Amino acid sequence: MGWLAKRRLRTGPTAALPAKPDRAELLRVVRLADPDAREDGGDIVAADVRVYAPVEAEPELVGGELEKLWACRVAAEGPLPFDYFDRYLAEGLAFRLGGLAVCRGEVTDPSDDGQGGGPAVVLPARPAAEELLELLEGEVEQEEEFVFNAGGIRVLVVPEKGQPPAAKELLPFASELTAIELRGDDQAKLGALALSLAESLNGLAVDRWRFRVDSAEDLLPPA
Repeated sequence: MGWLAKRRLRTGPTAALPAKPDRAELLRVVRLADPDAREDGGDIVAADVRVYAPVEAEPELVGGELEKLWACRVAAEGPLPFDYFDRYLAEGLAFRLGGLAVCRGEVTDPSDDGQGGGPAVVLPARPAAEELLELLEGEVEQEEEFVFNAGGIRVLVVPEKGQPPAAKELLPFASELTAIELRGDDQAKLGALALSLAESLNGLAVDRWRFRVDSAEDLLPPA
């Protein structure tokens, strides 16, 4: 691998993986972030971002944290990626495939609880506070108009930043999206609530990187 290619991997965003991902599996995971993602030669194109085919890389890329390493570089096709989608895509891929993320020379572990964030439910319209209260379980405390505590889970209703590709099916019905952000220590519990709210409110459950969530286990690092 040439020095320029190595520098690009170090600059990132790059998903550094412990094993070479199966091509079909890689496409499946990318489509959780963009249902319209497609193969283009050996690469995958999602929204305005290209996920380059995995290449074998030196462990020094991640400071020796992985003994063997396959790197998927993610790069915007245009001048600037839309809403940091390139970085989120690299981090989400690393999380789903048990690896690490490299961005601007910094190595992070997406499965580290200290990274913050949690799942969310993306909706085409903001629900009434009364409607949301009826859907929350356990003892519910309302701190502000759209901030709640329910059974140890913090629930915040906020405008969704941008238009994540995973939620494009909601966009015909709304020009601006709303997100119910969930925060807490038990990711499986957060995931179960996200899926329940998504079903009740006709929304989409997503993880912190805006990958679609199909089960609560999607929020847990792979075994």
